[in-house]
Amino acid sequence: MILHTLRLRSFRAHTESELSLAPSINLLYGPNGAGKTNVLEAVHYLCLTKSFTASRDRYAVRADAPYFEVEGTVADVREKPMTVRLAYVPGEGKSIFVNGAELDRLADIVGTLPVVVFSPEDYDLTAGGPSERRRFVNNILSQARSVYMETLMKYRRARRQRNEVLRSYKKRSAPPPDELLAPWTEKLVTLGSRIVHRRQQFLQDFAGDLEEAYRRIDAVAERPTIAYDTVADLAPDAPPEDIEEAFRAALDRKQGQERDRGTTLVGPQRDELVFRLDGLEVRRYGSQGQHRTFAMALKLAQYFYLQQRNDTEPLLLLDDAFGKLDAERTGVFLDLLRSDAVGQSLVTATRRGPFEAALNADPEAHCAFHVRPGDGAATVEPDPDGPRGGATTPNGVASMPAEADSGAPRD
Repeated sequence: MILHTLRLRSFRAHTESELSLAPSINLLYGPNGAGKTNVLEAVHYLCLTKSFTASRDRYAVRADAPYFEVEGTVADVREKPMTVRLAYVPGEGKSIFVNGAELDRLADIVGTLPVVVFSPEDYDLTAGGPSERRRFVNNILSQARSVYMETLMKYRRARRQRNEVLRSYKKRSAPPPDELLAPWTEKLVTLGSRIVHRRQQFLQDFAGDLEEAYRRIDAVAERPTIAYDTVADLAPDAPPEDIEEAFRAALDRKQGQERDRGTTLVGPQRDELVFRLDGLEVRRYGSQGQHRTFAMALKLAQYFYLQQRNDTEPLLLLDDAFGKLDAERTGVFLDLLRSDAVGQSLVTATRRGPFEAALNADPEAHCAFHVRPGDGAATVEPDPDGPRGGATTPNGVASMPAEADSGAPRD
């Protein structure tokens, strides 16, 4: 899958910016705060309808603007170009359009444009709390299997309803009637067991991708593994009926505590994934370098997994991913980005220098953009001295030579 063009309007630091992208490495370089990450964030909105930061949608609207809009032209090598546009109006919400037709639900785009993002915040994947690791798994499975996302959404609704019953009767200092709680408990068990079962299957498949990713980016012969701590001590290949039985038993044990606290205490929302290197838990014993390498391997493994399941190459977004890597590791990763193993990537950095050799190796495959603060708005300029250089039109709209600006897939 190739993102050929990208347009940002009233988005973050950008009043109006348009880029025509190369099929492999696309470097966006410039000072911190210039608006480089905004470009990657806009791509993420097109793919998953939300930011990869914790920021709310309204904060992405440029000051004094009534809305923001991002649009991209995407094509798989086997298909015609497709235009995807997302618009957000504060107070009204988001809408997404494919070839001009509005989708019924935002969730319908998820998985159509698979994306993997690596950013400095990914340190939390290995060093932070379990919610970060659950979010990581949910992101992968939602892009790979729409049925997983549907199940997850239904489970969350059932848990909210069950919690509402528990909270309301906690306020009354009385146990909730079984006829009110039992239906939501049954939905919780049925849907939650499906989620646990799918996560178990995923982790068995993902183990090979993780080992392959680690081998590609690290010369040290350490073996990465992931252990899954869920509703009970289940075998990795436990069937759904065994998971349901264990789920119900755990709910029975927590019944009194749930009534006292007014919330559900059992389920996949409390799952934990334990990352280890040669048997030692990374979160507790890993060095900073091991944390950084493990997180990068996780994202690369995510790329491989989605590439295989979606039958297309995901977009790879790397936000300041090389800032804390040594020269050797940077070289290894750049070689990987230039290889056939990875498709299109968008990379942000403060300097162009470390990418010089990679960009010049194949001017038709790679390009660079200089992002700088303008008069109150970011300006994106194709690097005039680098591969695929071009001119800049007013208002920070970057234009490329005619042959590069075509919507047709590149060889």
